[in-house]
Amino acid sequence: MKHKKVRLIARLDIKGPNLIKGIHLEGLRVIGDPQEHAKKYYEQGADELIYIDIVASLYGRSKLPEIVSRTAENVFVPLTVGGGIRNIEDVRELLRAGADKVAINTAAVQRPSLINEVSRRFGSQCMVLSIEAKKQSDTMWEVYTDSGREKTGIDVVDWAKEGVEQGAGEILLTSIDYEGTRKGFDIDLIKKITDAVNIPVIASGGMGSEEHIRFAIEEGGADAIAMADILHYERSTINLIREEANKADIGVRKYDA
Repeated sequence: MKHKKVRLIARLDIKGPNLIKGIHLEGLRVIGDPQEHAKKYYEQGADELIYIDIVASLYGRSKLPEIVSRTAENVFVPLTVGGGIRNIEDVRELLRAGADKVAINTAAVQRPSLINEVSRRFGSQCMVLSIEAKKQSDTMWEVYTDSGREKTGIDVVDWAKEGVEQGAGEILLTSIDYEGTRKGFDIDLIKKITDAVNIPVIASGGMGSEEHIRFAIEEGGADAIAMADILHYERSTINLIREEANKADIGVRKYDA
């Protein structure tokens, strides 16, 4: 049985002008130039790209508009952009630069009505709620902000539901525990969220091999897969991952170059 058409998304975390990668959102290593990698993943057949500026919330500034505008010249798939977005003006600037969607975490937790404002102004399809989750018990994950640095005390399922009520059109769900470990996705976390909401959920954090995609989709119910480490360190390509998904009879979008 074919599943829904799953999107394969390349995730690029940015610090200043550099593409970086860490483990548990810490211990960051510089990978290279984000534009070069974005173009490469686009040419490999990524369905979408996600840019996250991981220090913008901390420092209150971002190079994303400049990076996005340069990327949009060579990349013709949807771009989701996040990091340091505080208000409608920040969203407008990123959309003008070439972003199709914005991913908001910290500012949305601080002021949930921002989700509603973005959704009403630009459409729910533009508003991606970025959730960073860390496991606290067998049944509870806590929402973190500021790229995994700040605890909130908020239950991840409650927050996902509130995000939907406020108008989020999609959730980018990152497991802090699994991020960068190559151990696979946190399937229990993904399933908790996909069972609780009726909007698409992008699973992020932990993909280490092509087969991990199958568990995230078949057991977790994810609608899309965000990949970073496996691509940045050239342990696989979008094309190979797509082939493996098709072999497992998982319906991924057919990419036509």
